[in-house]
Amino acid sequence: DSDVKMMATVHTKGTVFRFAVKGAPEKVLEACTRIRTDAGTLPLKEDDRRTLMEHNEEMGGEGYRVLALATKTARNIDSEPYQDLVFVALVGLRDPPRLGVRQSIESCRNAGIKVIMATGDQAVTAGKVAVEVGLVDGESPRVISGGELRSPEGLSEAERNHLLGARVFARVSPKQKLDLIALHQEDGQIVAMTGDGVNDAPALKKADIGVAMGVRGTQVAREASDMVLKDDSFSSIVSAVEQGRIIFDNIKKVVLFLLSCNISEIMIVGLASIFNAPLPLLPLQILFLNLVTDVFPALAMGTGEGDPHIMNRMPKNPKEPILSRDAWMLIAGYGSVMTVSVLAALVLSIGWLGLDDAQAVTVSFLTLAFAQLWHVFNMREKNSRVIRNEITSNRYVWGSLALCSALLLASVGIPGLSFVLKTEGIGIKGWLLVAAMSSVVLVVGQLYKAIKHD
Repeated sequence: DSDVKMMATVHTKGTVFRFAVKGAPEKVLEACTRIRTDAGTLPLKEDDRRTLMEHNEEMGGEGYRVLALATKTARNIDSEPYQDLVFVALVGLRDPPRLGVRQSIESCRNAGIKVIMATGDQAVTAGKVAVEVGLVDGESPRVISGGELRSPEGLSEAERNHLLGARVFARVSPKQKLDLIALHQEDGQIVAMTGDGVNDAPALKKADIGVAMGVRGTQVAREASDMVLKDDSFSSIVSAVEQGRIIFDNIKKVVLFLLSCNISEIMIVGLASIFNAPLPLLPLQILFLNLVTDVFPALAMGTGEGDPHIMNRMPKNPKEPILSRDAWMLIAGYGSVMTVSVLAALVLSIGWLGLDDAQAVTVSFLTLAFAQLWHVFNMREKNSRVIRNEITSNRYVWGSLALCSALLLASVGIPGLSFVLKTEGIGIKGWLLVAAMSSVVLVVGQLYKAIKHD
C-alpha cells in the first residue's frame, strides 16, 4: 500500500500465527520493538535504529532497492500486523538499468523531451539510479520526496517552478503522480506516463499518452493506457517517438507535393481559359497525371526513412496545423513556378518552334509531367544535403521516377495510348524545350532551400 508502505503475510503453525512483514525500512523500523541478533531477540534501541537507517542510506546510495524484513508471532490471526515486530534484516535488491537507457535519455534531451523519474523507492536510491542513467549530473542530485509534494492548486509560482524544474521524485504515491501530470499539463506540456501497476492506472488514464508495460504490467494498467510496450524497454519509447516524427514528416511531404502539383494544374487550365488561349492540358491528360505522376512518387515518399537528424529537433507545437502558413506559401509558390514554366513552354512551342496546336499541348503536358517528377527532389529537408538526402537515398523514389518516365514516354510513343491522350511527336527541339522548362521548378526550389539554409 502506498500509504502504509508495508505488507504482511500470515502463516499458520498449529495454534500460533507467524506474521512476516516487508516494506520501506523507515516504516518497518517504526513498527519494530525488538531485533533478532546472534545473541537472541533483544530490545530495539534508538542507537540500533540510527545504525540500521545509516546502513539503509549506504545501500540506497549504491543503487540498491532496500526492503526491511520483520516478523512476530501471535495467538490471534486478527492481531495488528504492524505492531510489536521483531526486526530481522535489511535486503538490497539490485535492479541495474538496461543497456541503452543512457543513450535513449540523451536522445530525448536532444529532441526536446523532458524525462522525469517518479518512483516509490527512497530518495537516495532514486538519486543514484538517476545519475547512472544520465538523467541528472553530479554526485548529489536534487531529489524531491513525496512528502514535499502538494496539490497544484495550493502551490505558489516559485513552488511550481521548483517542481517543474525537478527531474527526480522519490516515495511518490499514485495521487502525487496524478498531481505531477496535472502540473505539467497546466504548464502546456504534452505528458507521457509509463507504469505497470494497478495503482498507476489513474495516472496512465490522465496522461496525454499512457504507456503500460506489456511484460510485467498488470491487466488494469494495460487497459488504462494508450500504448503497450511488448519489451518493457524505455528505448522502445524513444524509437516510437522517432518513427512518429518520420511518419509525420512523410505525411507533410506528400501533402505538400500533391497540393502544389494539383494547384498548378488548376492554375494552368484556369489562366488559359481566362485569356482565351488553347487548353494546355486535356481532361484525359490531367487524369493521366493524377494517376501516374502524383500517385507513384507520393507513395514512394511515404516509405521514406526520414532525416537521420530528426531526433535533434525540438518538438512540434501541438496547436500547429499539419500545414503551416509557410507551407501554404510554398505550395502556392511551387504551383506558380510550374504554371509559369508550362505556359511559357506552350507559348514557345507555338511562337518559336512553330509546332501546331496538338504538338504544343503535348509539350505543355510533358512539361508539367516532368516538372512534377523534378519537384519530388524539392521535398527534401531544407537543412539536408543537395545530393545525399532522405529523398535521393530512397530507392522507392527512384523506382517511381523511372516508372513514371517510362509511362510518359509511352504516352507519346505507343500509338494506342497517344491516340487516347491525344499526344503528338514533338521532335528533338520539342523534347529539349520540355527538359529545360520542366527543370525550372527544381532550380527554383533548390535555390530557395539554399537561401533558407543560409
